[in-house]
Amino acid sequence: MNTRKPIFYVALSGLMVACGGASKIASLPLETLDGKTIPSQSASPSKEELKSWPHQDLLTTGYPGISLEKAYKVLEGRKAKTVIVGVVDSGVDINHEDLKSIIWTNPKEIPNNGIDDDKNGYVDDVHGWNFLGEINQDNLEYVRILKSGDTNNPDYKRAEKTYKKEYQESQEGIERLTQIKEKISMSDALIQSHLAKKEYTLEDLDKINIESTQLADAVRGMKRLLSNGVTVKETLENIEDGLKYYEDRIKYNLNKDFSPRKILKDNPDDINDKIYGNNNVIGPTAEGALHGTHVSGIIAAIRHNNIGMDGVADHVRILPVRAVPYGDEYDKDVALALRYAIDNGAKVINTSFGKEFSPHKEWVYDALKYAAKKDVLIVNAAGNETKNMDTNTSFPDDNINGKEFTDTMITVGALNYKYNENLVAEFSNYGKNNVDLFSPGVEIYATVPENKYKFLSGTSMASPEVAGVAALIRAYFPKLKAREVKQILMESGIVPTIKEVLIGEEEGAESKLMPFSNLSKSGRILNAYNAIILAAKRSK
Repeated sequence: MNTRKPIFYVALSGLMVACGGASKIASLPLETLDGKTIPSQSASPSKEELKSWPHQDLLTTGYPGISLEKAYKVLEGRKAKTVIVGVVDSGVDINHEDLKSIIWTNPKEIPNNGIDDDKNGYVDDVHGWNFLGEINQDNLEYVRILKSGDTNNPDYKRAEKTYKKEYQESQEGIERLTQIKEKISMSDALIQSHLAKKEYTLEDLDKINIESTQLADAVRGMKRLLSNGVTVKETLENIEDGLKYYEDRIKYNLNKDFSPRKILKDNPDDINDKIYGNNNVIGPTAEGALHGTHVSGIIAAIRHNNIGMDGVADHVRILPVRAVPYGDEYDKDVALALRYAIDNGAKVINTSFGKEFSPHKEWVYDALKYAAKKDVLIVNAAGNETKNMDTNTSFPDDNINGKEFTDTMITVGALNYKYNENLVAEFSNYGKNNVDLFSPGVEIYATVPENKYKFLSGTSMASPEVAGVAALIRAYFPKLKAREVKQILMESGIVPTIKEVLIGEEEGAESKLMPFSNLSKSGRILNAYNAIILAAKRSK
């Protein structure tokens, strides 16, 4: 995983209410920003403000959220059908306080009897399946290519080049973050000593009587840090996370001597070798399930329970399929995970992962075609490498030799909460042909293991926002097909009034301004309110 970086009325009167509601919704016009004033944002929003920004309404708050509460307002009085949403990811904490009541349960399986009751080959798959078994970390795909020793592999030289570049970047990342950590820690200690207190504000810093160059440097640095709305503690925690990322990358993901796959006792190069793994969808450690738990919460954390946060969709059951380690996922695991979710009734599947090399991509392509055949929408993260996906490869994708082979996969870029030239997340991939839509993906507050919550950023967070709205549509307008839902999501998005946005450059180059309309196929940002209105119009 390149963490790129969730009953119709039977009575005649009930049916009349449902139909009337749809007609009323369908009569509403789609929201646009034409000629309208966007409210100004706070220059330094608090963490509390940011907790809900992805669901907010741009015209009301100035945050480029998805207008979720407006969508639910127009859905009032309309009945919904429960939708199963597959989360193919690193694992999901199915015991989390904000998720446990909406986790899918296999109705054909008797728990813990050691028997494959539904005869699908997976014993006691009560809440999904874990194709990784006890694996948390694995190699990156290009490392596996190098380990094969097959120099005739057309990807070998490119893999070798990528390996050298990534290894060097990881070493430099450790060195850089270590220096920053030491600098911040020393400055913080100096200021604490001078003020005789552990915590301080910008106002406290302004009052300091500078006595030395060292103190002046410390105050200047801490002012920069605090003016960004983060504390010293939060900054040091983020640095520790960064150090762990690079250290694990060298220890596991880039380590040619690390080979965890053998514990599964399967052949990763044989798609017909299907029965392996176990039924522990959390995984061997809670920490390993962080990514998938966060994604699941964004989609469908229990709404209005006064706990933690609200997911996008109600009437959802999350079906966890564990197939994505820290490192790169195997094509076989992805293909089988998608098929497992499809065969167990998922109508939306979120895939917040991706990689640059895919030796058995045809297996994944076949699974994506199977999803289309079974009327399942795949919602895919675009990636966090600041790349143009029209000129760079990333898997899974929905095109072969530049030609799209399925119309039930939507690829999502990430938005920042700032409605200005920084609208697009600095890390997000983009592409006029290969990215479909943008949605909130910076500072997204959601569930993490052991009943906790955390802010995370990435297209991995943007994708489940879209998956949640897709599930909302399929719950309230179940007659719509997956391909129709994809088109509704793209066509109903808001066209921002910000015409040019800053796009990060690869290799550390300076950002450049690009037309927002050129960054995705739709040129739009996700809007749940408009999506519900258009769904009502299309389902008439």
